[in-house]
Amino acid sequence: MTAQRGRIRVFVADDHPLYREGVVRTIKDRPDLELVGESADGRDALEQIKRLKPDVAVLDVKMPQLDGPEVLNAVARDGLPTRVVFLSAYLDSAVVYRAVAAGAAAYLSKEASRQDICDAIAAVARGETILSPEIQSGLAGEIRARAVEDRPVLTAREREILGLIADGESAPAIAKRLYLSTATVKTHLQHLYEKLGVSDRAAAVAEAMRRGLLE
Repeated sequence: MTAQRGRIRVFVADDHPLYREGVVRTIKDRPDLELVGESADGRDALEQIKRLKPDVAVLDVKMPQLDGPEVLNAVARDGLPTRVVFLSAYLDSAVVYRAVAAGAAAYLSKEASRQDICDAIAAVARGETILSPEIQSGLAGEIRARAVEDRPVLTAREREILGLIADGESAPAIAKRLYLSTATVKTHLQHLYEKLGVSDRAAAVAEAMRRGLLE
């Protein structure tokens, strides 16, 4: 049974029995959701997910044996159809960023209401990505910080030459324009390539645009 043809099949893993019991009970009360299994540790959860292939797995980030991200990585590695929802008391923006980058379909605080958790499960089954409101601003800040870290530090001359090669200027033309030798321009170009991790002019321009170094 799939999410398109019937109820959404859900698996829950959390090593806190009272919390897990509350989530499980709420899922069972929802007519659009079907609980197919539950677990108290990550290793068992992964084995059950492989066997049951639920539409959505609701996982705690911190679990015995295997933690939530390790289970997610295994699900992605094995090409399983299950989408993963993380429930966690850990709302650190770096943790959330890594989880979403690894393929998590949702990341919710354990303070979220049972209704919100079930609504997120349903949304995830439809292909949506859900984040608790309280972590969205932190995640946005993490993305901006990482974007800055991803930008190599270029000298003023390297930036000038980068702009000129983006305009289609050749090394000799740049040398003439900047009153430099062609050899000096080529040295600057080589430094640019090394900083951008590329090997030619076209790739340098493309990578510089990707990293926000060119408008």
